Amino acid sequence: MKWLMWCLTIYVLLIQSVYAIEHQQVKTAEGDEFDVVSISNLKQLRLFLKNSNNQQYYKSFNNVQEHLKQCERLSFAMNAGMFHSGFSPVGLYVEQAKVIQPLNKSKGLGNFFLQPNGVLSWNKKQAFILTTQQYSRRDFNVDYATQSGPMLVIDGKINSLFLPDSQSNKIRNGVGIRNNKLYFVISKNSVSFYKFAQFFQRNLKVEQALYLDGSISSLYVQKDKRNDQQFEMGPIIGWVDQAECRLK
Repeated sequence: MKWLMWCLTIYVLLIQSVYAIEHQQVKTAEGDEFDVVSISNLKQLRLFLKNSNNQQYYKSFNNVQEHLKQCERLSFAMNAGMFHSGFSPVGLYVEQAKVIQPLNKSKGLGNFFLQPNGVLSWNKKQAFILTTQQYSRRDFNVDYATQSGPMLVIDGKINSLFLPDSQSNKIRNGVGIRNNKLYFVISKNSVSFYKFAQFFQRNLKVEQALYLDGSISSLYVQKDKRNDQQFEMGPIIGWVDQAECRLK
């Protein structure tokens, strides 16, 4: 009987891990291709910036995996917001409910400062993508948060700054939300801001979406053996599989 219960426990944990993350590749009618990773289980979603043992920036998915517990496995990861040349975040960064970098309300040049910019944040029960102004008025506690910009989709509408005929095409990545489910997206080919935002709005039907970065955009999906290693990164978001920990 104990053996049977152990087998059932393993089965349930494996099923939970498999369905906690969904990865699909989508091709639009215009021929643009995107990788989409959707996550509904927020309890194992984390942000990574520095190794707590030596205070060195992680910079890569491999370094994050090496720092995890022996029973933990990085299942998904992506660069998670803009950073300075020294890898520190440009905007708000919250890790394990501790504010590492405060909310940035400054004006400036570059994509981060295109308005409105915004914040991705979450706790164990709920995720939020809000404009910076909305986040500053929040009345909820978060475990993790990262600020970036610009917002791609606001209340179901594409950011009015984006031009449909823009020729500024780059590999881009971002995150959207619908019904408390997060959709992390990276383009396979170079696209404009407008086309990237349009994919979130039209194909994923998200309510809000936030741009994370371009050019250095990177993705890690363990089950598909994808591990982009071309660029060093600042903030990194990752979903950690703890199924093996629960068996010990």
